[in-house]
Amino acid sequence: MLTAFARAFKTPDLRKKLLFTLGIIVVYRIGTNVPIPGVDYRNVQACINAAEANQGFLGIVNMFSGGALLQITIFALGIMPYITASIILQLLTVVIPRLEALKKEGQAGTAKITQYTRYLTVALAILQGTGLVATARSGSLFPGCPVAGQIVPDQSIFVTITMVVTMTAGTAAVMWLGELITDRGIGNGMSILMFISIAATFPSALWAIKEQGSLAGGWIEFGTVMLVGFVMVGLVVFVEQAQRRIPVQYAKRMIGRRSYGGTSTYIPLKVNQAGVIPVIFASSLLYIPALVAQFAGGSADWKTWVEKNLADPGAAPHIVLYFFLIVFFAFFYVAITFNPEEVADNMKKYGGFIPGIRAGRPTAEYLSFVLNRITWPGSLYLGLISLVPTMALAGFGANQNFPFGGTSILIIVGVGLETVKQIESQLQQRNYEGFLR
Repeated sequence: MLTAFARAFKTPDLRKKLLFTLGIIVVYRIGTNVPIPGVDYRNVQACINAAEANQGFLGIVNMFSGGALLQITIFALGIMPYITASIILQLLTVVIPRLEALKKEGQAGTAKITQYTRYLTVALAILQGTGLVATARSGSLFPGCPVAGQIVPDQSIFVTITMVVTMTAGTAAVMWLGELITDRGIGNGMSILMFISIAATFPSALWAIKEQGSLAGGWIEFGTVMLVGFVMVGLVVFVEQAQRRIPVQYAKRMIGRRSYGGTSTYIPLKVNQAGVIPVIFASSLLYIPALVAQFAGGSADWKTWVEKNLADPGAAPHIVLYFFLIVFFAFFYVAITFNPEEVADNMKKYGGFIPGIRAGRPTAEYLSFVLNRITWPGSLYLGLISLVPTMALAGFGANQNFPFGGTSILIIVGVGLETVKQIESQLQQRNYEGFLR
C-alpha cells in the first residue's frame, strides 16, 4: 500500500488529485473548529472536559462530525444530514414509481435524484440544527454539567435563527466539499469526510484510555486496546473482501459473419452486502426512545425503564434489541437494493445464464436463495462486530462511542479499502499504458 502511494505521488495527474483531496480535508477540519455566534465557549469547553460529555445518545453523532457537534461549530451537523437524506431517497426509490423511473433513465435521472437529495439535506439540516440549538438551550446537551444551561446566554429568537442558519450553511458547505472531492479528487467525497471525522477522534479517545488505566501508568490498557483494535481491523478486512462468485456464461451469437458472446464472467455477491447501513439504522432507531426520555419531564416509571434498559448501552435489553435490529435491517436493506428478478431479466436479455440453471424465473429464484444464504452470516457478522469490541473494551474504560467500536471500524475499513482500490486502478491504467508503448 505504501508503494502504491509513493508511485501515486510520482504521477503528476494523480498527485494533483491527492493534493486537492488533502486540501479539502484541511478546510473541513478547520471548519469543525470554527465557532458559531451565540454560544459561550468557555462553558462548552468546561462541559466537554467533564466525564458526562462523552456519554449520551448524541455521542455517535458527535463521532461522525469529528467532535464538532458537542463543540457547536459551523460544521456541527457534519455529513449526517446528507447521509440520512441519501438513505431516505434510496428507500423511496423502491416505493415511489417516479423515483424508480428516474433511476432507470441513467445519468440524467441520477442527477435529478442527486438534486432531490441536496434539497432534503438542507431541510434535514434545518430540522437537526433546530433540535441541537433547543437541546443546548435546555442544558440537555451535557447532562450532569453544572453550567450546561448557560451555553447559550442569549436565548432570543434572532440568536436562535442565526445559529440554525449558520449550521445549515455549514452542512451545505460540507456537502459541496464532498462533491468537490468526488469530481476532482480521489474516492467518494462523503465517505472520505466521514473517514476523516471518525479518525479525528482517535488520538483523544486513545489517550483517555491511557489516562484512565491503572496498570503501569495506563500503558498496558493502552497497548491491549491497540492490539484488540488491529485484530478487529484485520478480521473486518477479511470478511469485507469475502464474496460468493456466481458463474455466468454468455451464449455465442452470430450477427452477420461475426460471432459475439461465448465469454464467461461471474456475479460477485459480498458476504456483507449491506455494508454499514444496518448498523446506522439500528443505532438511530435505538436512540429515539433515549431522546424522548431525555426531553420528557418528571420521573415517570416508563422514563426510568427506558433510561435503565434502552438508553444504557451495557444493559442486556439494549444489547439484545440492538443485535436483532441489525440482523433485521441487513435483510431489509439487501432486499431493497438487490433485485434478483431484475438481474435475471438482464442476463436473459443479453443471452447470459448460470450453468445448470435455466434462464428467467429459475435464475431469479436461485439468486434469491444464494443471497439469503450469504446474508445470514453477513448479518450475524455485523451484529457481532458491532457489539463484541464495545463489550470487550468496556473493561478498559472505553465508552460506547470509542473509535474501535463496530460502527467506526466498519466505516474506516470500508472507505480505506475503496480509496486504495481507486488509487491502485488509476496507477494500473497508467502503468499499462507505459508498458504498451
